[in-house]
Amino acid sequence: MRDTTTTSPAGPRPSGTADASSKAPGTDNASGGRPGWLLGIVLAGQFMALLDVFIVNVAAPTMRTDLGTSGAELQLIVAGYVISYSVLLITGARLGAMFGHRRMYLGGLVLFTAASLACGLAASSAQLIAFRLVQGAGAAAMIPQVLSLIQRNFTGTARIRALGVYAAVLATGAAAGQIAGGLLVSADLFGWSWRPVFLVNVVVGIPLLVLGARMLPRDEPRPAAGAGPAYGGVLDRGGLVLLASAVSLFTVPLVLGQELDWPVWGWVMLGGSVAAAVAFAAYESSLARRGGVPLFPPRVVRAPGMPVSVVRAGLAMVVNSAFMFVMALHLQAGLGFGALRAGLTFVPTAVAFGIAGLTWQRLPERLRPALVPTGFTTLTVSFLAVGLAMRDGGEGGPGFYAGLTGVGLGLALAFSPSLTGALALVRPEDAPHASGLMTTTAQLGGLIGVATIGTLYLERLGALTVQNSADAVWDASVALAAVGVLGLLAGVRYRYRR
Repeated sequence: MRDTTTTSPAGPRPSGTADASSKAPGTDNASGGRPGWLLGIVLAGQFMALLDVFIVNVAAPTMRTDLGTSGAELQLIVAGYVISYSVLLITGARLGAMFGHRRMYLGGLVLFTAASLACGLAASSAQLIAFRLVQGAGAAAMIPQVLSLIQRNFTGTARIRALGVYAAVLATGAAAGQIAGGLLVSADLFGWSWRPVFLVNVVVGIPLLVLGARMLPRDEPRPAAGAGPAYGGVLDRGGLVLLASAVSLFTVPLVLGQELDWPVWGWVMLGGSVAAAVAFAAYESSLARRGGVPLFPPRVVRAPGMPVSVVRAGLAMVVNSAFMFVMALHLQAGLGFGALRAGLTFVPTAVAFGIAGLTWQRLPERLRPALVPTGFTTLTVSFLAVGLAMRDGGEGGPGFYAGLTGVGLGLALAFSPSLTGALALVRPEDAPHASGLMTTTAQLGGLIGVATIGTLYLERLGALTVQNSADAVWDASVALAAVGVLGLLAGVRYRYRR
């Protein structure tokens, strides 16, 4: 591998990495002239799995009445999916590198679809919690393969466009979940109450399986262990245990902390997650030095510019999830909007993100280093505009919708180039690990946003009145703007280092 660099739409990268042929040793075959089908199939799976993070929130009150669940059980129904999904994402990426991305995508889709059917038919809270955990495991097997398949089957500007669509799907899933959940619960299809929010995955998943089996490129035969850049049959069990421990210890208190009033055990777990993360990093570095095959190669994190790209993408997801969470609560609980109207309120955000995410790569190359700082600047101003528009307890008017549009534009400019740049920095054989890292970063960023800024909103809310909620939205908007400033500083630092 040469040390020279070339210029790409995402910035400098090692020669021969980002645009390497998708038929490089150990990679998947090219898409056989059907790149549109490949992209549609994998992104439909991505969208379906992402939707399930948010769609259940809308149906939660109906589930509580129908199943007689306690508050803690309801939290586990909502959060069990997120916990198992987050814990297993990087492991899913590694299994894709070992056994083939097509095979793991389809296998994860089978598990996700079957678990969704089981969730829709669940007769008790305990059953629903268990099936949600399985559903999250299916998503964790499936989702890391999406970026890997894109990375290995698209090159040049086609890859940048595909990643732009991927980023748009990722960032608009929250709004789509609110809308879809509101539609399905309000429609009460066949008198099934909340169950269609899970059964819709079966309706989508089965056709996806049929199409995926026909259209996705075949996996290359795996070389023997140590014979090439693929990873043979080696699975780093020590790294798997340490990583699962770190993510579990981090995720569980973030998900359940607010509901349980931040118990002492939650803070102990958060401290333990830091220790487990340090132990994981040390173990992986030691294993790589000894010539072993680590679960997550340290060279992926050490790639020039990768840490900054990960931070920027993570901060973008922090504000995305926190903003959606706070505004959904304010619109529904504070202003009394129905679930469907609340979801439709975010259409300007989704549309602005989609347009900007798909067109930023058409800008002149000399302007692209400024995109991420511009994105975070736009986010900072837009969050303050939304907070000011809602501060009087009204519905916000034109200033509110202008702010929503600015949030979508800012998120697209902050997240899409960060994602594209990160994946351009690694070798083709490391695409699964970079994919797992970026997907896990996005998921954990969302959890951090809800756990911190969402908690700030709830703590400031006090007694539920329209004005109290509006005041809490303003405080949350200031916090979101502060995160935007952090992203701006990271972007400026990276720009000038380049």
